[in-house]
Amino acid sequence: MFILNALGDALAAAGSMGWEILWPLILGFALSGIIQAVVRTDRIMKLMHDDSPRAISVATGLGALSSSCSYAAVALARALFRKGASLSSAMAFEVASTNLVVELGLILAFVMGWQFTLAEFIGGPIMIILIALGFRLWMRGKILDAAREQADKGLAGSMEGHAAMDMSVQGNQGFWRRLFSKPGLTSVSQYFVMDWASVIRDIIIGLLIAGAFDAWVPKAWLQAIFLEGHPTLAFIIDPIIGPILAMVSFVCSVGNVPLAAVLWNGGISFGGVISFIFADLIIIPIIVIYRKYYGWKAALRITGIFYGAMVLAGWAVELLFTPLGLIPTNRHLSIVATTISWNYTTWLNIVFLLIAAFLLVVFIRSGSWSMLRMMSDAPEENSHGHSHT
Repeated sequence: MFILNALGDALAAAGSMGWEILWPLILGFALSGIIQAVVRTDRIMKLMHDDSPRAISVATGLGALSSSCSYAAVALARALFRKGASLSSAMAFEVASTNLVVELGLILAFVMGWQFTLAEFIGGPIMIILIALGFRLWMRGKILDAAREQADKGLAGSMEGHAAMDMSVQGNQGFWRRLFSKPGLTSVSQYFVMDWASVIRDIIIGLLIAGAFDAWVPKAWLQAIFLEGHPTLAFIIDPIIGPILAMVSFVCSVGNVPLAAVLWNGGISFGGVISFIFADLIIIPIIVIYRKYYGWKAALRITGIFYGAMVLAGWAVELLFTPLGLIPTNRHLSIVATTISWNYTTWLNIVFLLIAAFLLVVFIRSGSWSMLRMMSDAPEENSHGHSHT
């Protein structure tokens, strides 16, 4: 009976968190779909051939516009590398497409507060600069040649088909005319449904893990682990612990935000929770994909450089935010509601569920259902997606 009650508590907490974050997730993915459908990116890709500041900046901007789940972002980065982009630019794109995207900013603001969104969008570029410097120092010569040779083998990882699909609207019409045209709405629906399909597993796993943490792990334990009563030690240690917790949680993309909120309530430092959120690209399944894509030596260096950049970015953000008084003091984020009531969350969920239903109907009526079956196929095995003209 005790076990059933404990499971019930964890599932109830996970379900409550899911209800609380539903509408900002739908809004975020809808806005992301609009951006990906209408903003042209083909010309930008040609500017990523080296690791100059300009190329890294272009890659970062393109990544922020090309919202992806972590697995698709990793596959897209490998595709860019094979097409001639520098590895540094490809990795800048990869980081930006999961950490500097609209849906993550919205969910962070709604669940944890605007300060965390600001920290994400300040810390993200800091992390990208550190990664670019790390690659310039430690990813060159024979190891870079070996990584390119391995990448050119084209071994399949995960979400290869999703990464290869281009559903953007072409043509010379203005932004709004392209958006509200039939191909524009179809394209938005395709990105919306495909992005949801690619991250729904991670969101569910993230909610279940966060629910279990919230229901089962005493807050005193977390406070002890995160050294809450020792701010100087917490500042140093927590950003080192944060990415390690993310690595073993197996949760990526926006799915790690509910767990980040639980960790914040449990006493992790500001820099620690930011480094945890950044670490979606070094979870263990993705490290295995790096090995497939680039070989073990390169995979270990990529992981090490990413980890170091995440820790340093966490420290940098906290050092920057502390004197400005931007670090929140609320350690009691209301991520678990006791009951579902007729409040603004419920009404907004209803509105955005109707928007999601509309986009799903457009997706189905456009004959796009078969695209879901191709999401994990290697791009050589499918049609590379649909492009609207």
